[in-house]
Amino acid sequence: MPSEPKDAARRELLGGIEAGGTKFICAVGRHPGDLDIAEIPTTSPVETLRRVVEFFQARPAVAAIGIASFGPVDLHPASATFGYITSTPKAAWRNFDLAGAIRRALSLPVAFDTDVNAAALAEFRWGAAQGLDTFLYVTVGTGIGGAAMVNGRLLHGRTHPEMGHIRVPHDLASDPFPGNCPYHGDCLEGLAAAPAIQARWGQAPHLLPAQHPAWDLEAHYLALGVVNWISTLSPERIILGGGVMLREEVLGGVRAKVAALLNGYIDAPDIVPPALGSRAGVLGAIALAGLAIR
Repeated sequence: MPSEPKDAARRELLGGIEAGGTKFICAVGRHPGDLDIAEIPTTSPVETLRRVVEFFQARPAVAAIGIASFGPVDLHPASATFGYITSTPKAAWRNFDLAGAIRRALSLPVAFDTDVNAAALAEFRWGAAQGLDTFLYVTVGTGIGGAAMVNGRLLHGRTHPEMGHIRVPHDLASDPFPGNCPYHGDCLEGLAAAPAIQARWGQAPHLLPAQHPAWDLEAHYLALGVVNWISTLSPERIILGGGVMLREEVLGGVRAKVAALLNGYIDAPDIVPPALGSRAGVLGAIALAGLAIR
């Protein structure tokens, strides 16, 4: 039997876009070991998309594109605004048809989801959630976002989970910082995302030493969130990623405080870092692209 032509095999390549607030990561490949990657600064939609399209036009073997986007986004396929970035604080990108713009420019099938849902999908396929069917992936960085896989399916609904905007106890006597979420003030994101750490302590998180009181407070707020998610969704594992979670003292603190807060009522699941690191988002976009051509 003759072997498959090389051009046919090349057409099976998949494209992925991790659309972030500071940069777009574009990749072509099929799995973690074969990615061709470029990073593009997030500027205006016109300029950013021009460079994204040029990247994929130079790689014509791509069969489909997956987009893992910052949000909020519209994920309902029947909606007139499916594939749009909606009420983002980034004014230039508000109500922008990201999926449609990519589809029209490249004439390829496009799959679309949140950046954190895509990262969860990548960890399920190649990373720390392999073999599980119910887990959470939470990223703690410039914002706090969460994704849930329940019985082998990513959880969607009226929109998509907004785990960073849950309300957690806030003792103003011990922590007078009012929170900096522009919508909710002292929701979890407003108290514990990287911009909140910087606003509260006057320094970027990466500049704070390991023994700084910021990290015990950070672990406290994140543990409160984790206990709420455990009690609600009963995950087998929780994966905590994002720039803030690169601090080892935070992950250890969260584990200890979650166990204390649960107080023996139920056992805490494993709380682990992502196996795919900073590539989880764009790998998730590659996985989404594969779903677009099934």
